[in-house]
Amino acid sequence: MAVVVFMRGVNVGGYRRFRPTAVAKELARYDVVNVGATGLFVVRNPGPVNKFRAELLRRLPFDTQVAICDARDVLELENGRFFDDQDEAPEIVRFVSVLVAPVKGRLPAMPFGIPHDDGWYVKVLGSHKAFVFGLYRRHIRTIAYLGKIDQALGVPVTTRKWNTIATVLKVLKA
Repeated sequence: MAVVVFMRGVNVGGYRRFRPTAVAKELARYDVVNVGATGLFVVRNPGPVNKFRAELLRRLPFDTQVAICDARDVLELENGRFFDDQDEAPEIVRFVSVLVAPVKGRLPAMPFGIPHDDGWYVKVLGSHKAFVFGLYRRHIRTIAYLGKIDQALGVPVTTRKWNTIATVLKVLKA
């Protein structure tokens, strides 16, 4: 079964830069499809996941955290109603954060806002398996608050806009 690879903190502001298309070509025997520039791959034939993970990490010029999710779990996101009760507005962005490490204990009660419920820049709505869903405001201060999702959940995450996840869904169904 296919997997989806999410890398944390790569190609952001010149930090941990690499060429995802080049890595995808190097891993062609696994039928890797690069999705964007943020270290997001659909791997159609990964074989043993631990072996694939080791080979991927060997090909990167830096250390990073990687979440590898079963494609079936990612496909379940399409059927979810995670944003149904949320109004759409140009200044609001839907996002999905992926847990890159196991949760110790329980996730906090959701929904909650960061910095707080009344004046949030980031609102965490809920979770499903290794995924956490939310909204953020288009504002210069938001980037600092997105970085606090890790602290709020007690586990590192990597975050993607919902439209990027929608692209992954299309690749998985192709």
